[in-house]
Amino acid sequence: MTTTPRIAVVGAGPGGLTCARVLQRHGVAVTVHDADAGPDARDQGGTLDLHEDQGQLALREAGLLDAFHRLARPEGQEMRQLDAATGALGFHHVPAEGERFKPEIDRGQLRDLLLRALEPGTVRWGRTLRAVEGPDDGPRLLRFADGGTAEADLVIGADGAWSRVRRAVSPATPRYTGVSFLEASFHDVDRRHPEVAALVGGGSAAAADGERGLFAQRASGGHVRVYCVQRVRADWLAAAGLTAGDTDALRALLLDRYRDWSPGLRRLVGDNDGPYVDRPLYALPVPHTWEPSPTVTLLGDAAHLMPPLGVGVNLAMLDACELALALATHDTPADAVRAYEKTMLPRSAATQRLLDGRAVDLLSAEPHGPAAGDG
Repeated sequence: MTTTPRIAVVGAGPGGLTCARVLQRHGVAVTVHDADAGPDARDQGGTLDLHEDQGQLALREAGLLDAFHRLARPEGQEMRQLDAATGALGFHHVPAEGERFKPEIDRGQLRDLLLRALEPGTVRWGRTLRAVEGPDDGPRLLRFADGGTAEADLVIGADGAWSRVRRAVSPATPRYTGVSFLEASFHDVDRRHPEVAALVGGGSAAAADGERGLFAQRASGGHVRVYCVQRVRADWLAAAGLTAGDTDALRALLLDRYRDWSPGLRRLVGDNDGPYVDRPLYALPVPHTWEPSPTVTLLGDAAHLMPPLGVGVNLAMLDACELALALATHDTPADAVRAYEKTMLPRSAATQRLLDGRAVDLLSAEPHGPAAGDG
């Protein structure tokens, strides 16, 4: 790059941090702004499978692939599909020795890996973006909830499903898919919940009957996350007079809804530790495109939010890597953004079309291997 632009990434998720890391490896300065008060401000969610040709490729460019493999769980690639009524094992994938196509890693571990690789002070915590202002040809002004501002010559929106950066280039908003997750957690499963540990195995287990589904996924440290998948209204909890914090009432409701399922599977909704988390699934219109701007671009869910079927974080990290490499090798940010979007937009549109309306696949009794923590 022949200039020294001020580059601001909004969002310190896997995509935003990957972009920042690859930029810094190529000597390009960058600042990351994130709404969280700090790196440990909240639970980072479940586990992610990083594909060899996408997420792992990005980590190779970031110089972190070996460190990733030291943390990753190849055994997490195990997948079991169970019969809802009987709990009998149907489809069963056991990863081969040395199989590394899509090993699992906890989302928090991946974030920590990327954060530790950045130069000190790269991430500005507690920066909740309100708006991106200023002319299309720049400079852009980032206005934050605390009254602070920052100027940038390029703003990269890596701020997820409800991106504030996206509003600077697109009026699109996510739409409810008709399918919702209710997340439950188990801790120290091998000692405290051995039946759940045996059911899930080393990776994940799923069951569905067309209207209801369960997806259980093992993380590190003896943790298992379970996602109750339902075809319901987005506000189904409020319509039932409940909140996600009404643990006992919700447990009773779920046990009733899954009353004809096998006892082993019903443990996944009745024996969990702690409260539930409501996660309705949204997706952006298909295809989601925008008129090119020399000063704003998007990556990951901000650009192409889709149902969580195993591609979200992988595309985000691939987007991030390609954008960072474009910025490192083109003369101006505008040239880099054009080159990046020329590849990213057709790729994301094709994937959006492939997955459009397929949130209901999460309710199918056929093997689908959803990535409930993905995105």
